[in-house]
Parts: sequence; C-alpha cells; structure tokens
Amino acid sequence: MTRSERLADQLDWYWSKNLRPRLEGLTDEEYFWEPVRGCWSIRPCGTSAAPMSEGSGVWTMDFASPAPVPAPVTTIAWRLAHIIVSCLGYRVGWHFGGQDLESQAFAYAGTADDALKQLDEMYGRWNAGVRELSDADLDNPPTVGPERFPMENRVLHVNRELIHHGAEISLLRDLYRWQDGAVPRRI
Repeated sequence: MTRSERLADQLDWYWSKNLRPRLEGLTDEEYFWEPVRGCWSIRPCGTSAAPMSEGSGVWTMDFASPAPVPAPVTTIAWRLAHIIVSCLGYRVGWHFGGQDLESQAFAYAGTADDALKQLDEMYGRWNAGVRELSDADLDNPPTVGPERFPMENRVLHVNRELIHHGAEISLLRDLYRWQDGAVPRRI
C-alpha cells in the first residue's frame, strides 16, 4: 500500500464507519436546528443577522472576518457547508484540477439532502485525488494555493478537519435527538 493510499484510507475509514452513517436520515429540521440563540447557519439570502454572509444563491452562510471570539455555535447546515467549501472544496480545486471554489460565489444548500449530495461529491473528489498522489507529491509543497508545507501535511490537516467537524455534527445530532430530556428521536 502506498503512502497516499494509507492517508486516503485513514479518512475513508472514518468516513465509512463513522461520519457518513451518522448523517443518514438527516432532516431539514435537524439541518437548520439552532440549539442556542445567535447560532450561525445557512439562511435565505438577505436574512442573516451575522456581521457578514457569503454565497451566490438563494442561501447564504453566516460569517465574520475576523471571526468573533468566542466563535458562535453553528448549526449542522453551517458545519456541513464549512466542510464542503473550506475543508474540501478549496483544496480539491487547488490540488486536483477541479474548479476553484469561492465561498462568495458558492451556491449553499438549502436542504439537508442537497448538502449531503454536495458533501458526497466533494469527499469523493478529495479522496480520489489523494489516492493519486505520488511520494514526491506528498513530500513537496503544493504548487497552487496558499499552503507552503509538504502536501502530506495538507492531507493530514484535511483528515483532522473532517474528523473534528464530523464529531461536532454528530454531537449536534445527539443534542437534537435528546433535547428537553425527551426520549430520543430515532435518527
């Protein structure tokens, strides 16, 4: 097994055994659920109360630059959009010849099903690209994008990002299911 296959398999194991199964049955109600006031989310264009919003379609993503400290709680919709665009989309475009994504021009998903389709597409493109990297590719900095560390560092960074944001999404699903101390909803 090559280094790139081991790196891809690390994330693919998490994707197949943990994250993707935990997203099955995600409803729009859960996708947009705000566990506290002031959550950042994906919202219809022109309705955000966040300092800024980005996106080119009917739906936009709440954000601020610089990010507030502490960062606001985010919805599953926001977390999925972050994974799709910032964690995977930018890097697919930079490193694997895909179309460059711009968060300002991205058409954010207004339903859980559409977000999961976007996620599956970006994950598939990322995983396929990583599997094609040679040892020399992994040892050298990428030639496109802002990253100046070896590509292997970028791959490991994306793996960490998906694992930790996936855990946050899973926790939000658990909180949604157990809200108000009720018997958990089946998801």
